[in-house]
Amino acid sequence: MTLAPQALIERERLRFAREHPRSAALAGDAVKHFPGAVPMHWMADWGTPFPLFIATGHGVELEDVDGRRYHDFCLGDTGAMFGHSPAAVVAAVTEQAGRGLTCMLPSARTAAVGAALAARFSLPYWQLTQTATDANRAALRWARAITGRRKVLVFQGCYHGTVDETMVRLRGGRTVTREGAIGPAFDGSTAALAVEFNDFVALEAALAAGDIAAVLAEPVMTNIGMVLPQEGYLRQLRELTRRHDALLIIDETHTLSSGPAGYAGEHALQPDLWVCGKAIAGGIPCAVYGFTDEVEARMRAVLATREAGHSGMGTTLAGNALTLAALEAALLHLHTSATHAPMQAGAHRLATQLLALFIARGLPWHVSRVGARVEFGFAAAPRNGSEAEAAMRPVLEHALHLWLLNRGLIVTPFHNMMLIAPMQTDAVIDALVSEVGAFLDEVTL
Repeated sequence: MTLAPQALIERERLRFAREHPRSAALAGDAVKHFPGAVPMHWMADWGTPFPLFIATGHGVELEDVDGRRYHDFCLGDTGAMFGHSPAAVVAAVTEQAGRGLTCMLPSARTAAVGAALAARFSLPYWQLTQTATDANRAALRWARAITGRRKVLVFQGCYHGTVDETMVRLRGGRTVTREGAIGPAFDGSTAALAVEFNDFVALEAALAAGDIAAVLAEPVMTNIGMVLPQEGYLRQLRELTRRHDALLIIDETHTLSSGPAGYAGEHALQPDLWVCGKAIAGGIPCAVYGFTDEVEARMRAVLATREAGHSGMGTTLAGNALTLAALEAALLHLHTSATHAPMQAGAHRLATQLLALFIARGLPWHVSRVGARVEFGFAAAPRNGSEAEAAMRPVLEHALHLWLLNRGLIVTPFHNMMLIAPMQTDAVIDALVSEVGAFLDEVTL
């Protein structure tokens, strides 16, 4: 007899509570000082009756405070894409920690890191921030300063961190502030225009108005489910932004798993600015934005006319010595073909087996993949963010994720995203697919 998704959730929540007494106790203590018992509210998004507290993480395995072990396909929502505590990064930060953490001055390895970034991602100039949100915010400020225009174009269903200008949605043909935004600083429609991904006509019309400073885009949409670009769309995006003197900013925070040079490098996208965070330094808080010679020259022209004062960009911790050490180690040892090869092979295996499972069950579900990132949805592959949003079944997702967690398999708590680290084994990939099948045996669809 199968159970409705909500009934299955209630059963699995009871099981979780029984099996995690130490996490329950820690949550009881933590909630006295941390709302939801977590230091950052997303940590409470897993659908468990109280947070799961982790003791250790190595490679693709986590162990919680109750001694239970998990195979991790979430990997910090990409932050630990190369596995938890990569040896090269651990060695680099351990060595640097004894020599100073931060001093708001460049460390001796700065030039080498810049050269490595340029060589790997084919852009000559770079700046560091702590998060991709900060990098996107800086890139948009520069775009407005360079072009003299005020608006940014984003795609319906986009996610670029917590940048206010990008917290918008397309509703009834109008750009509005995103639902659920807490205390937005302004009406998002005054700063941004949202159009559907893969809609060439809407993109061309928006850019033709002449008030768009930049298009900020993921090359593959990843936070409304996964929406792949249709053939030729990204080429058209690049052509149109050049024609209308709008800068093209590519955010690869979630698509870095496409290859050693990211999606832009693998597909020769030629952005004006390129942003990446999370996994860029192997899990140490770090983000970067790179830009072309032309953009750098236009930046210098802005600076030549700028009055002294705070730019509105930068934090004192950005580019600190510890971060530079981790970034250098990641560029040398993680962003390589040798590291990516097993990631791509594992993701191919996972995507192929999931699709076969759904076909065998007669389910009209799709499986999408970009690099080492795999997602599936409960309908045909969407063409844009609105289609992806309409096909979501959050209660069913919640039931699946909690089911897997209780069986030692962790996937990202929102959407059905799974990421393959280089040390993930075929046996564990097969076990994940098998457990998805077991879940389908128990749930009423």
